Amino acid sequence: MNWKMFLTIFGTIFIAELGDKTQLATMAYAASNDAKLTIFLASASALTLSSLLGVLFGAALYKIIPADYLRYIASSGFIIIGLLMLFNKI
Repeated sequence: MNWKMFLTIFGTIFIAELGDKTQLATMAYAASNDAKLTIFLASASALTLSSLLGVLFGAALYKIIPADYLRYIASSGFIIIGLLMLFNKI
């Protein structure tokens, strides 16, 4: 296992998810329910599945579109969404 890559990805995703709407929704469920283990397992499973889909979809796209173009597309998408949010269009 490439530990440097693992720690880089872990750190990036962990920081990106802090305060994210997923974490806030999980906190809301936990605050309104006593089934903490069920909430944790459901939330962790959903995040794991979405990550799996991201890896599979990204690997499939990589076979069709070069990695540099994928980075430009993703970056452009984030910039567009950020601008739309900035001007209250979303």
